[in-house]
Amino acid sequence: MDKVSGSAAEAVADIGNGATVAVGGFGLCGIPSVLIEALLASGVRDLEAVSNNAGVDDWGLGRLLAAGRLRRMVASYVGENREFARQYLAGELEVELTPQGTLAERMRAGGSGIPAFYTATGVGTQVAEGGLPWRYDSDGNVVVSSPPKRTETFETPEGPKEFVLEHAIVADFALVRAWRGDRHGNLVYRDSARNFNPLAAMCGRVTIAEVEELVEPGEIDPNHVHTPGVFVQRVVALTPEQAADKRIEKRMVR
Repeated sequence: MDKVSGSAAEAVADIGNGATVAVGGFGLCGIPSVLIEALLASGVRDLEAVSNNAGVDDWGLGRLLAAGRLRRMVASYVGENREFARQYLAGELEVELTPQGTLAERMRAGGSGIPAFYTATGVGTQVAEGGLPWRYDSDGNVVVSSPPKRTETFETPEGPKEFVLEHAIVADFALVRAWRGDRHGNLVYRDSARNFNPLAAMCGRVTIAEVEELVEPGEIDPNHVHTPGVFVQRVVALTPEQAADKRIEKRMVR
């Protein structure tokens, strides 16, 4: 039951080329930066990343982007990363843009054993009708676009309404960051760092959590657990220096 790994490098050692990796965090809040750095150091390539965004140019998933390690991104927001935009428009990176709530539910569904679900989000747009550019060539021509999705009409309290079918996401691996965790993999997130971390943890076949504070089993009140240990296979305890290294996207001062 002791799921603690000796190091971040050891924890990510079996993530191979071409793997799909779900990554927690929102902007730079709650991102598993130590595991991302270990993944960068491992030399793995051709990854497909599933995350709300791709970090910034010099931190988070932006580090993997800059090194050319990502072949595909499933994300909902990309506005803070110039290199992301450059690679996408230059045809170096395939991008599946997904509405934020839909992305969250696709990840949650994957962890709940639900293969697909219907949502009203995207009906009447290219999200449902297809044609969103996923990949360009070097001349700016669309070479891969999103396919049309199945739609159905359901009765609702407001009358008949159209919904679009979205498929769940199940990743080969998931990387998340928690405030506290125990040796059994039970995790607690703090404040807004909770964001996409529980969802990423659910949808990974193998979930690796870096924790700022490692405690013994029984020290976390069961009522306070956000991600139960059944979803987590490996735990990496951070040093105080690693735990304190948190970046800010935009520092606002008066």
